[in-house]
Amino acid sequence: MPGSDDYREPHHQHGSTDALEVALTDDVLVVHGGTPLEGRIRVRGAKNLVSKAMVAALLGDSPSRLFDVPKIRDVEVVRGLLGLHGVKVTDGAEDGELVFDPANVESASTDQINVHAGSSRIPILFCGPLLHRLGHAFIPDLGGCHIGPRPIDFHLQALREFGATVEKTPEGLHLSAPNGLHGTKFALPYPSVGATEQVLLTAVMAEGVTELRNAAVEPEIIDLICILQKMGAIIKVHTDRVIEIQGVPKLHGYTHRPIPDRIEAASWAAAALATRGHVEVLGAQQADMMTFLNIFRSVGGEYEVTDARPPKLGDAGQEGGIRFWHPGGELNAVALETDVHPGFMTDWQQPLVVALTQARGLSIVHETVYEQRLGYTEALNSMGANIQVYRDCLGGTPCRFGRRNFKHSAVIAGPSKLHAADLVIPDLRAGFSHLIAALAAEGTSRVYGVDLINRGYEDFEAKLADLGAHVERP
Repeated sequence: MPGSDDYREPHHQHGSTDALEVALTDDVLVVHGGTPLEGRIRVRGAKNLVSKAMVAALLGDSPSRLFDVPKIRDVEVVRGLLGLHGVKVTDGAEDGELVFDPANVESASTDQINVHAGSSRIPILFCGPLLHRLGHAFIPDLGGCHIGPRPIDFHLQALREFGATVEKTPEGLHLSAPNGLHGTKFALPYPSVGATEQVLLTAVMAEGVTELRNAAVEPEIIDLICILQKMGAIIKVHTDRVIEIQGVPKLHGYTHRPIPDRIEAASWAAAALATRGHVEVLGAQQADMMTFLNIFRSVGGEYEVTDARPPKLGDAGQEGGIRFWHPGGELNAVALETDVHPGFMTDWQQPLVVALTQARGLSIVHETVYEQRLGYTEALNSMGANIQVYRDCLGGTPCRFGRRNFKHSAVIAGPSKLHAADLVIPDLRAGFSHLIAALAAEGTSRVYGVDLINRGYEDFEAKLADLGAHVERP
């Protein structure tokens, strides 16, 4: 899981067979395209941070409180796993507030945990906290979305460096720490987000000092560090991707409002551009989206940042955000490469590519994070797009798999007139891209497997309605 934890369900091709239509009858959205999206929506806490913050609550010896938690499937999975391990999770007084009481952490049975097997890859992050609290941990077989191999070797190697023993069995992984966990020096071969989170969640209570080199430094990682620091951890973020953690004997609970979801914000921005619309995304923050905003403007989109204004006497204040819109005229072709932060986020490219189908000229996308992330373009081509994918590295960013026969570069020729089609969602981010394409296309599309979008986009159907989209369940 190098640059993101956007995990995927098994891939399906575009279109649909009769059997597939029957199987997904209750999981389909009818989209009447051709209407610009207009209006205002709000994003809550980042999907790629909230679930990790929930796991961090296991480490505290007092309750934690997390605000702005989106109602998405990943949150439900982690909430269930925490409950199985004795953490009492309750809804707070504020909408989107969760309270975690870890006073009675306990072991969960293999059968209970296996209920969640395959539903998420987040259980691997329970290892460190459970080893600290219980001395052992069981992690079920890990599922996730198919965007390319994301081995957990980085995680297991790091845990072994801390002193954990790992036993692989057919049902999953059994871990123990007979001599406790101890600080270590560890260098990641790639700045993996998931492995960096694993090290942080394990090192904060390991005896001694841990030095992690080539760490991921995404905004969600920094926000997790802020949470752990609130709990009593001592963490230094040095230059050149080096993080130093001084282990402490105990941690307490936290109160935290997470950073907003920059992936969802960019997805709605791309939707505004592709449909020639105007969408205000409340909660979106400029600082975490600077790379995206540069590309968005280069393509020809316009945006305006609205700073938050705190409430004063007689003034209710104002929540900040970013307005995104298509200014009219033609869009510009661009060349971009995905990369780890502060580069162009891999989760941003799929929604934006839909907009690039409407740009004049040849756009080039070089995907350097996940080797199998361009499969969704087949569905866009079925709708009239002109996208060619290549095994060559069409860019200058060093790429880990350019010589391994993966089609990981794309050339998008535009503008293309998109027409309606029957689509089957292959994964979370590509799924939202398919939805954007259906909204931008002429005619009525049927999008199957849309419930997968609920993994990362809270109330997306209600938000579509707020933006004037013509969608319906059959």
